[in-house]
Amino acid sequence: MADTEKNLTEDTGAETEMDFDAEEFVGGDDVVDELEELRAERDEFRDRFMRAVADAENSRKRAERDRREAENYGGSKLARDMLPVFDNLKRAIDAITDEQREAQAALIEGIELTMRELASVFGRHGIEIIAPEIGDRFDPQEHEAMFEAPVPNTKAGDIIQVMNVGFMIHDRLLRPAQVGVSSTPG
Repeated sequence: MADTEKNLTEDTGAETEMDFDAEEFVGGDDVVDELEELRAERDEFRDRFMRAVADAENSRKRAERDRREAENYGGSKLARDMLPVFDNLKRAIDAITDEQREAQAALIEGIELTMRELASVFGRHGIEIIAPEIGDRFDPQEHEAMFEAPVPNTKAGDIIQVMNVGFMIHDRLLRPAQVGVSSTPG
């Protein structure tokens, strides 16, 4: 570049001045104003582009979250509708006497197999049984207190009876376990 400047200076006989004023070179205020407008427009387009990229990324994340929730919790309504079936099978098994077990072994085995299969299907779909034991502490996040009663040799808040087991689907409560709770002061 230095050679080119030297040649221009020699050919024209004029001195080159590298320090020049943009307004004088390009023709004044109109060009400077237009340049500023173009810069402002460029900045606006850059801002709009960055917002569009951010919106697209947020939409992608939202769609991914919605897909995961639909996959994990989409069957919640059907699962809730199946809980009474589980409860009835459990009641049927709990009501069987030893005499009935001997007399109707095949029928009872079929009921027990059906119950195990239903529990297995629940497990494959992320449904876990909440089965509190008598003496466990009442947890309002997993249990529903159906009644309170003073029971000797217990502390307030201890579970004294389990009416129905509860269920979780992944990390959400599908149905709380229904329990009776001691009101005896500790």
